[in-house]
Order: sequence, then structure tokens, then C-alpha cells
Amino acid sequence: MSKRFEGQIAIVTGGGGGIGSAIAKRLASEGGVVIVTDSNLEGATEVARDITQSGGRAEALQADISQGAECRRLVAEVLKRHTRIDVLVNNAGIMRRGNIMDISEDDWNITFAVNIDAMFHLCRAVIPGMIAQGGGAIVNTASQWGLHPAPNHIAYNVSKAAVASFTQNLGRDCAPHKIRVNGVCPGEVHTPMLEAGVKRSGRTMADLDRLVPFGRVGKPEEIAALVAFLASDEAPYMCGSLVEITGAQAVA
Repeated sequence: MSKRFEGQIAIVTGGGGGIGSAIAKRLASEGGVVIVTDSNLEGATEVARDITQSGGRAEALQADISQGAECRRLVAEVLKRHTRIDVLVNNAGIMRRGNIMDISEDDWNITFAVNIDAMFHLCRAVIPGMIAQGGGAIVNTASQWGLHPAPNHIAYNVSKAAVASFTQNLGRDCAPHKIRVNGVCPGEVHTPMLEAGVKRSGRTMADLDRLVPFGRVGKPEEIAALVAFLASDEAPYMCGSLVEITGAQAVA
């Protein structure tokens, strides 16, 4: 494994989850000091422990990023400990199902607070330091559904469409400062959240695999590999890009 992030400080939000934990582990395996942050401290701590036991460097920090003040506190704490932030991975996200008549106002509001507002607050807190140090990398987790909406997920789809637009806008604005902002747009990925949804629908993972031309849904490690590439110096000219990673699956 190359050491593309040797000596770099990286924050991964939603680091206790399926995709987030894979991203944190990948960045750490390549030499990064990874701040694993999640609203679930136990999950973040477990991921950080796995990383350190494997010889990497990681710290767990709890933060409720649905609150702007918590986003600012998180960044301030990381800067206090390490003085710089080289990589920010805005990965945390939630899904509330339903069409416009089914979804509650509270579900709508929390979806946007976590999926897009948190990115606004975290980027505002991180970017001044990145400008001062001469650059950095921000990778946002959008979704295939933000580009091609699936039925009956209006809050999630619209919030992820906002993430896609936010990424393109921020990439354009930050490029002169050598801050590269890119987004990944995964299709179905085999995570505990996906398994729960499949079980609730009465289907099986095999049923879902058959819908993907590649023959199976994605793996968290495959998303992590793409995030690591976009955050690394191997993607020096990528800025404001949205990369779909779907196994050629069309939205159902």
C-alpha cells in the first residue's frame, strides 16, 4: 500500500458507519492521521481502535454535525491538537424514506441538517486553514440518487442533489486556493443500513445483486478507494468533479 497521506491530518465524518469506517481505514493505511468522527462515539472509538491495532494512527471524536456549533467545535479541536487539516471527507449522511405527503417536516429538516448543512459549516471552518497552508482536499459523499432520483425518497434525493451542486460550486470557488473539492456518487453499497432496508422490503441481498449489471452491489472498500484517490496528489487536476460509482446500475 502506498503512503499517499503520510503526515497528513484527515477528518472523516460518519466514520463509525459502513462507508465511513472503510474510508477512515483506507486513509490511515496510507499514512494519514485520521480523525474518526461520528454522533455515535462507541462506533467511532471502535473504528479508531481497529486502525491503531493495525499500526495506523487515528483518534475518535464525537460530534453532532447537525448543529453548526458542533461542526465548529470539531474543527477547532482538531486544529488545537494538530494545527492543520489536510483532508476533509464529508461522508456522514442519513436517509428518511417517503414521498412529499408521507415524510414528516422533522424528517425533512434533519435530512438537510446532516446531509448538506453540516458540509456548509465544516467547510467554512476548515477552508481558512487550508488557504493559509497552501491547499487541501475536500471529498463529499453525494449519491447516484442525487443525480438520478429514485421514487419515494424526496428528502434524501434532493439533499444529495444539493451536495452535488455544493461540490461543484465550492470546487469552482476554491480552485484558485489549490483546495480541490470533489464528490463521489455511489449507487447501492453493501452496508448495515442497506441490509436493514432490504430486509424491511422483504427482498434479499441476492435480489439486489441481480439488479446490478456488474453482478453485485458495491463494497464500502471500493468507495473508500475512490475517495482516497480523489483526496490524494494523484488527482491534482480534479476539482469540482462528481464521480459515479454504481456498477453500471440504473436507478430503480
